[in-house]
Amino acid sequence: MATLNAPETNPTDIYEHILEREERDTQAVAVGLDSLVKTIGSVVMWANVLLIAAIVSQVTLRYLFDLNFPKLDEIQWHFYGLVTMVGISYALVTDSHVRVDLLHMQLSARARRVIEIIGILALLVPFIYLMVDQGYDYFYESWRVNERSDSPTGLPARWALKAVIPVSFVLLGLAALARLIHDVHALYTNYEDERQGKGLRLIVWAVIGFALVATALTFLVETTEEKLVIAMFLTFIALLFTGFPVAWTLAGVGVAYCGIAFLFDNGMMNWTGLEETLTGLDYLTLGAVVNRVYATMSNAVLVALPMFIFMGLMLDESGVAERLMTSMQRLFGTVRGGLAITVTMIGIILAASTGIIGASVVLLGVLSLPSMIEQKYNPSLAAGVVSASGTLGILIPPSIMLVIMADQMALSVGDLFMAAVFPGIIIGGLYLTYIFIIALVKRDVAPAPEGATRPDWAAVKDVLIAVLPTLGLILAVLGSIFAGLTTPTEASGIGAFGATLLALGYRKLTLRKLVNVLKSTFNTTAYIFAIFLGATVFSYVLRELGGDELIEAMIHGTGLGPNGTVIAILFIVFLLGFVLDWIEITLIVLPLMRPIVNGLGLDIPGFDAIDEPSLVWFVILVAVTLQTSFLTPPVGFALFYLKGVCPPEIKLMDIYKGIIPFVLLQLTGLALVFLWPALATWLPSVAY
Repeated sequence: MATLNAPETNPTDIYEHILEREERDTQAVAVGLDSLVKTIGSVVMWANVLLIAAIVSQVTLRYLFDLNFPKLDEIQWHFYGLVTMVGISYALVTDSHVRVDLLHMQLSARARRVIEIIGILALLVPFIYLMVDQGYDYFYESWRVNERSDSPTGLPARWALKAVIPVSFVLLGLAALARLIHDVHALYTNYEDERQGKGLRLIVWAVIGFALVATALTFLVETTEEKLVIAMFLTFIALLFTGFPVAWTLAGVGVAYCGIAFLFDNGMMNWTGLEETLTGLDYLTLGAVVNRVYATMSNAVLVALPMFIFMGLMLDESGVAERLMTSMQRLFGTVRGGLAITVTMIGIILAASTGIIGASVVLLGVLSLPSMIEQKYNPSLAAGVVSASGTLGILIPPSIMLVIMADQMALSVGDLFMAAVFPGIIIGGLYLTYIFIIALVKRDVAPAPEGATRPDWAAVKDVLIAVLPTLGLILAVLGSIFAGLTTPTEASGIGAFGATLLALGYRKLTLRKLVNVLKSTFNTTAYIFAIFLGATVFSYVLRELGGDELIEAMIHGTGLGPNGTVIAILFIVFLLGFVLDWIEITLIVLPLMRPIVNGLGLDIPGFDAIDEPSLVWFVILVAVTLQTSFLTPPVGFALFYLKGVCPPEIKLMDIYKGIIPFVLLQLTGLALVFLWPALATWLPSVAY
């Protein structure tokens, strides 16, 4: 009787099959975590619509029915807190966080994954643990006493909003785990195409260089605390060049130096030869940042951030820029440099609506650069016009940067908006004047298009139809703030609602476009808020180490006098603008300058109407300086935004050459505001 023998099984095949199955299961876990975070984010982002509805309802009830509901105020910042806290994990899985790409973009995908793995484990995980652990205690204490609003007519169950802190960081932990799994799997699989690019040697040498600089600078100060302050700041700068997200670099460095300070406090670092410290920093004192995070979540001023972002993005989606470009080209078609003048004017209008530099530069570049090249514009002039016009959004109100500056410097948002009007108009006017003159003097750099017809009344009508609704919305938003009819937060909600109505009126609004705007608003607000979180930890530890006293002593020690000190500060901000985004400078550096500027005794005209005119003037100077640093080669952020969308005919050197005249024009505008402070302080003084 024959027997049937089973085929022999190769143990190697079994092992490979098990590995393949484990690999599939691992990837499935990562994909599942990604999907969970994205699904939650896709639901929560609709809270922005509810936020708009709450603001519009509040203003409507007050002016039409003379009714006021304090609960609506608290509902607004509850929505804001929910959106921002959940958004940080959504931004992580979609890789939307801000990073310094100067070296990072040259690395291979494999090297980037190694950096992300190390960064998550060494910088992000300790911060997540701190916020989950201390955040839970913070929530539990609120729940235990059944905490409610400070206002007797406010919302009950305040603990519910505080519960968002630990829950959102658990969600962030899941998002970080998903990124880790993806990265480790890719490293294990060893894809050949991920090896293209430079290795980690570039980053290692950069970090070593900063370490040597930090070591040298520590010899300039005496106390251990001062040495730690210098080392902490330079560690942050060095790690930025790895390309790890700025927000988590700030947070991780803050947590790490809290631990180092604890070791110095307790005599565990005597082997370094440095003296012991008395900073008082430890795990529990660092937990105090949870309360600061809650204060940021419930900040009524910052509610305006997502609303102004939504307003600008919705105006972009409504096709306003395309309409303006088409109609204005007809109006200025026969003028030499007419297209460049058109781009600058649209940049000014977008600045008063978008307020986001990256969005403005990219949009203007996509819309205008191909036409400029076709009309035989000089590539340098074309690139310079687009870059400079796109950066006006950081200064011209309603600028989201000014909103954050007002919050950090304890100033009125309305005062800063009004203070920025004349400087913004002056710089925009300098741009237009330069373009008009250069087109007349050098006829080949900005020729008029061939076959262009003289503008007629139909062209004027098209411009009015394109411009008036947008200008009407902008004037309604700014006018209501300037007239004292609404707060900046209320005006931002009205602006978001008005931009949506404009998109409907232009028949451009679809469900898909609304979702795109909500996603972009969600991501943009989230990465800004994430930097808020990181800066909160970083600045807390920096201050406990005595960083503010050290900086104040160093600046006062220069002996430059009041005006010289202001110039020195602006120069430092200008240099920092090469490597730091405006958000980090606003959140970390600017608050440190407040006591210094207050102590200079500057005689700035306030016209008996502004409480702190010197601070208002100083903040506007910083804003103009940051705008200039965005344009300055070799690492101006706006230049890289433009390089990503410009035609191949325009080289990076063309961008560098083209931007130089506009940098000089901005420095001229800065000098005018410095010499005549009333350009910044007069309008706020007469507004109310």
